[in-house]
Amino acid sequence: MDRLTILKIGGNVVDNPQLLDRLLNDFVRITGYKILIHGGGKLATALANRLGVKTQMVDGRRITDEAMLEIVTMVYGGLVNKQIVAGLQARNCNALGLTGVDLSLMHAQKRLPEEIDYGLVGDINSVNTRELRMLLGESVVPVVAPLTHNGQGQILNTNADTVASQLAIDLALHFSVLLFYCFEKPGVLLNADDDSSIITELSPAKFEELQQEGVINSGMIPKIQNGFNALNKGVNQVIIANPEGFVKTRGTRLVQRKEN
Repeated sequence: MDRLTILKIGGNVVDNPQLLDRLLNDFVRITGYKILIHGGGKLATALANRLGVKTQMVDGRRITDEAMLEIVTMVYGGLVNKQIVAGLQARNCNALGLTGVDLSLMHAQKRLPEEIDYGLVGDINSVNTRELRMLLGESVVPVVAPLTHNGQGQILNTNADTVASQLAIDLALHFSVLLFYCFEKPGVLLNADDDSSIITELSPAKFEELQQEGVINSGMIPKIQNGFNALNKGVNQVIIANPEGFVKTRGTRLVQRKEN
C-alpha cells in the first residue's frame, strides 16, 4: 500500500511563527501522500476574550455555544486554515484548505448531553474518503480544519485530534498510514517541566495508570485516546512529538503491547 502521512498540529505550534515555519519546511519535504490537520485553540480563545465570550474547557475539549461556534468557524476555517495554506503555497506545495463541511468530507451528529453538555460539538459519523483520495491522486495536499456538519445546515465544532484519528482510520483502508500528533513538547512527559522525561513508548495500561496519577491530563487525554483508537483500527503508526521529532520520527510512540 502507498504511504500516507497525516500530521495534526496543535494550537501552540500554530501560535508560534518560528515553530510553524520550521514545521512547514519539513512537511513539504515528506515524500508520498500527506494531509495536514490543524487546531487553533489559543487563537480562538484569544478572540473570544476580545469579544467578551466566555471559554469553557473540559479535559481539553471546548464547550461550544452559538457565539463560540461563530468564533471557531472564523478562526479555524478562516484565519488559521488560510495562513497555513498560504505558507505551503509559498513553499511550492499545492495545498487546499478545507473543513469537514466542504465536499461533505465529515458528516457528524451533535454530541448528546450526557454527563456534560458540550453544545454544538459533533461526533463524526462518516468520512468522504473518495473525495480525499481524488485530491491526493491529483497531488493536492488537503489542509483540514476541525469543523464538521450534520447534513441539515448545522456546522459543528469537532476536536482536531478526533478529526485526525477518524481520517486516519478511514484512509487506512487505502493507505499505510502514519498519524503524527505534533505539539510544542518532545512527546508525552513524566514531568511537564522536564523535556528530557519523554515516555518513548506508551501502552493503554500505562496511559490509564498515568492518567489516574494525574501525570497525563487536560488536552493530552483526547490526543492519546484518539491515537489509541486509530492504532486499534488499522492505522500503522501513531507518534506524539514536537516539530523536531516529526522530522526524525521520534517522540512518544503508542503501542498495543500489554504490560507484564
